[in-house]
Amino acid sequence: MPTIQTRDGTDLYVKDWGEGRPVVLLHGWSLSADMWDYQAVALAQAGHRVIAYDRRGFGRSAQPWRGYHYDGFADDLADVLDAVGAGEGATLVGYSMGSGEVCRYMSRHEGRGVARAVLVSPVAPRLLRAPDNPSGYDPAKFDEQTRQLRADRPDFFRTYAKGLYGQGVLTHPVSQATVDWTWRVMLQAGLHPLLAAREAFGRTDFTADLSAFAIRTLVVHGTGDTDAPIDATGRAAARGIEGAGLLEYDGAPHGLPITHGDRLAADLLGFLGER
Repeated sequence: MPTIQTRDGTDLYVKDWGEGRPVVLLHGWSLSADMWDYQAVALAQAGHRVIAYDRRGFGRSAQPWRGYHYDGFADDLADVLDAVGAGEGATLVGYSMGSGEVCRYMSRHEGRGVARAVLVSPVAPRLLRAPDNPSGYDPAKFDEQTRQLRADRPDFFRTYAKGLYGQGVLTHPVSQATVDWTWRVMLQAGLHPLLAAREAFGRTDFTADLSAFAIRTLVVHGTGDTDAPIDATGRAAARGIEGAGLLEYDGAPHGLPITHGDRLAADLLGFLGER
């Protein structure tokens, strides 16, 4: 089933690998389901059914004008679960922007069919700095990046792809080929979806959604994450979800599913195997 159609008629590209208990992977902003391939292969080979899809407006999915808000994203997730028949005993794994989809699904759809959840480098509960969120991301920098994106998307993503992995003059966590591949994936997304989704993940407050989690939940976050500062996001999310576990990767950047791909796959398998 390469595509499914949502309730508003939007076609979403879906990858469905393996057999077993379903694990649904939700990608980050500007990326696609392919960002999960290292973990998807490991999970499928270990006996899980792995479902990963491109969010509306991104990757190989359709680019409608509307629906780039978290209620809509959560409805899309519900439609994917129904279409692929993965509505019972599923584990949701949301990375970065995708963590918000998990949070909103848990509240808006009451976590229907979900047994476990993992939030990786989350933007929840709140991303941007404010008087009551002093460790959040600088809103002035966020707005400047949005301006750069609107002015020259290819050039903006050249820099953004490097920053995602903590790539610098003296640090090279990934190859240049990986940075180039990431840049190409980012350019698959439409400009309107990029801008609208950026506003959604940057300015949505998921604090109330966290109380809807009544399942085993794991939060994974890098202490070197400069895109989603861990104090405002990962640590705060773990505190806000009753009983949630927290794994901190020392020095890991925002793009840890790639920079720490094997470790994340092992930690996901460990979490899925816990009773």
